[in-house]
Amino acid sequence: MQQPLFYRSKINVHLWWLSALLILINVLLYLYQISHGVDSSEPTFFDAIQWGADYPPLTLLSDPKRLFTALFFHFGFIHLALNMWALYVFGQIAEQIYGRVYFGLIYFSSGIFGNLMTDVISIYNSHIAITTQQFSSNLLPHISAGASGSVMGLGGALTILAYLPQHASYPFVLSKRSLITLMLLNLAIGIFTPNINNTAHMAGFAMGAVLTLVWYFTQQKINRYSAHLCGFTVAFALCFGLYFYCIQYSQTVIDLWQTLSKHALL
Repeated sequence: MQQPLFYRSKINVHLWWLSALLILINVLLYLYQISHGVDSSEPTFFDAIQWGADYPPLTLLSDPKRLFTALFFHFGFIHLALNMWALYVFGQIAEQIYGRVYFGLIYFSSGIFGNLMTDVISIYNSHIAITTQQFSSNLLPHISAGASGSVMGLGGALTILAYLPQHASYPFVLSKRSLITLMLLNLAIGIFTPNINNTAHMAGFAMGAVLTLVWYFTQQKINRYSAHLCGFTVAFALCFGLYFYCIQYSQTVIDLWQTLSKHALL
């Protein structure tokens, strides 16, 4: 018989309050943005810029905090609802297994890493545009935002954990089939829905998987605090290493991006 994704049935919010808080913050920010004139279903490019979305020419040339703030802006109600549903499904489980500190590390580092990988692709495409003098819309930088990379990081973390030997202290029995189905569903939505950032999805999944392997084997051999320290070290190295690579790589397209960033701020 197919195992459920988890076996607890009570909605004990006090056990996953950080996930609930993240959902609440995202929803309240969405409502606040609408109350200040942002379209509820199709925010404009300039609205997204104003509210902190990731736009590589701005993010890498002058405003790196967008790597973080972009995690809290969504392109309409459906985008928000899908991400918050996934955060509810994965978050309540991950928070209780990994603990709030490591859960937060997976969530934020996966989202930031996803944004950075998106920026790498954007630099690459811009370089091609300059080299070929083909300035088509698919080669120019695109704006991106949302918690998708963070959510996929949590999903990736749980999926990898489900394939590792289960520890008796885990509060849940993880179902491989259910997790794989949810991951494939999220990827399918990204593939078949226009303007979805699949790069952030896959990069977030990868970060979540890596941090789970670090957490699992370090905790097994040493202790929980060492697992946290190793996880923070790995996440820091990957995110900052990729960020500085982006800074250096973006110099190859700086003239084009300076023009685009000035236009975005008009």
